[in-house]
Amino acid sequence: MCGLAGIFDSAGRRPIDRHLLQMMTDSLAHRGPDGQGFHISEGIGLGHRRLSIIDLAGGQQPMYNEDGHVAVVYNGEIYNFKALAQELRGIGHRFRSVCDTEVVVHAWEEWGADCVKRFRGMFAFALWDSRQETLFLARDRLGIKPLYYALLPGGQLLFGSELKALLCAPHLARSFDLQAIEDYFSYGYVPDPKTIYDTVRKLPPAHTLTWQRNAPAPTLSQYWEIRFEANRRIKEADACAELRERLGEAVQIRLVADVPLGAFLSGGVDSSSVVSMMAQHSAGTVKTCSITSDVPEFDEGAFAAQVARHLATDHQSRQVAADCFDLIESMSTFYDEPFADSSSMPTYQVCRLARESVTVALSGDGGDEAFAGYRRYRWHHYEELVRGSLPAALRHPLFAVLGQAYPKLDWAPRPFRAKSTLQALARDSVEGYFYSVSILGDQLRRRLFSARLRRDLQGYHARDLLARVIKDAPVEHHLDRVQYADMKTYLPGDILTKVDRASMATSLEVRVPLLDHKLLEWAATLPPDFRLRAREGKYLLKKAMEDRLPRDVLYREKMGFCIPLARWFRGPLRAVVRHRLLDGILQETDLFDMRFVERLLDEHCSGVSDHSAALWALLMFESFLSNVHCKPAVRDHGRRAVGA
Repeated sequence: MCGLAGIFDSAGRRPIDRHLLQMMTDSLAHRGPDGQGFHISEGIGLGHRRLSIIDLAGGQQPMYNEDGHVAVVYNGEIYNFKALAQELRGIGHRFRSVCDTEVVVHAWEEWGADCVKRFRGMFAFALWDSRQETLFLARDRLGIKPLYYALLPGGQLLFGSELKALLCAPHLARSFDLQAIEDYFSYGYVPDPKTIYDTVRKLPPAHTLTWQRNAPAPTLSQYWEIRFEANRRIKEADACAELRERLGEAVQIRLVADVPLGAFLSGGVDSSSVVSMMAQHSAGTVKTCSITSDVPEFDEGAFAAQVARHLATDHQSRQVAADCFDLIESMSTFYDEPFADSSSMPTYQVCRLARESVTVALSGDGGDEAFAGYRRYRWHHYEELVRGSLPAALRHPLFAVLGQAYPKLDWAPRPFRAKSTLQALARDSVEGYFYSVSILGDQLRRRLFSARLRRDLQGYHARDLLARVIKDAPVEHHLDRVQYADMKTYLPGDILTKVDRASMATSLEVRVPLLDHKLLEWAATLPPDFRLRAREGKYLLKKAMEDRLPRDVLYREKMGFCIPLARWFRGPLRAVVRHRLLDGILQETDLFDMRFVERLLDEHCSGVSDHSAALWALLMFESFLSNVHCKPAVRDHGRRAVGA
């Protein structure tokens, strides 16, 4: 995997700041420790850091076409590159390497902006065509690979694989996007295309940005969409067979690498299914790795070991102590903006373990979104059945009263914590699902935010994002609707961001076969009850894998990839968190009601309530402020500027 950075003068041909381009590229060295390269000409500069995966000797970037007028810097893998190269050679293009990057160059020459529709894989790239004086940026269909951009007041466009590359620019304003703060404390991440700064945006998944020099503005275009249209005629047995075939093919094309390759193995359905297919299609023994926990309720190690024995993999595991909170400071520098998914810590640790023996790892990410594995899908389905059976005029007041009257029992067993369910039934479908994915409820956010922040939000509510996504969703069923919403929000904003930054921090490439777009397009044609049947999520995937994996692995209760936050904040982190939240930089921002922050701490530490989600979100915001936002923009690494 690699990192890219660039500067484009949209208004003319002013000289590129070579020192800035060097620093932007250097900031991404962790994404590509094996080399660097640059292209600089009038008004355009491209930088690249390389992690060598395919064609170790001939894949240096930037890469050019035959006469050098097209240059590309690229991050990702195009799995059908050999077939595309053969097609392009047949048309008359000449190749000088055997890597997938060169396919991008010649595909642009032949098909222009439509080239991305032919790529099967994960990618983000920047291409400069000097004849057309056109910059072309592209991001893969699901948002597996990231790409950020910002327009400076003078007409220069900055872009890079991570936000930290853009933050090297001293003239980039770091003013907060207040809506992004509301989104962050609702979802736990900043959803695409926003970033924490109102001057920087993410290129959305399945989009391209085209900017011809002297054009007044760039053009954003969407080139792909997932559509849920159920094939009601398909039989279960046929669907199982086709799923095995399609998943096997998606895994097989991701086994191409000129470096050691392995897989993450948690012992869950998704990673176990991927490893099963790897074992079938690999010539040798599959390398797998997992981490275990010394806290039993967070430990899946026994299941991972069981699958490893069943599939005869070369398995490594390592126990991670529950007190691994020394990583907290590092996490903010990986993500560059507030990110409150605490599973990022064990994700980083399993990436670090994998990197000791492999350079590429396959993961099971995306299975929940593709095949309806999250528990919240089940609850949303039940709630929709109730919503459909009662008129809104009766349902709203009835469940609103019941939800208000029922006590909030955070300490009680799950069956007795019905308050949130009753409240959800009083809401409409979008609002109900929003509250199922929110990390902090409306009332808590209102009390947490300062009067100034509430005023400056001008009525914006994070629910608006979900409502916009769902409004025109190309779906038929209420289950399709929430799966589609997650694919557009939670998947790129949380899951894929978490895995990309955690893996790239260790210079590890992670491939995600369950997010193969052809597999997803087929999965979207499955009838809803093939994905969720009664209480069983991922129904068809489990049925398809019954003859390949142990039944107790397939049908055990789903576990999250978690850390014991509530326990930490009442124990070893108690004093640290109190100091960081009450005596540090948070109070200087005038974004929060600090008296309420103190109340959250007191209630959590006393055991009255579980506020671990709110405290973690605040701690990650504070860490972002301290380690990213307040750091100087220009960091001179002591390296000689490119071309100097």
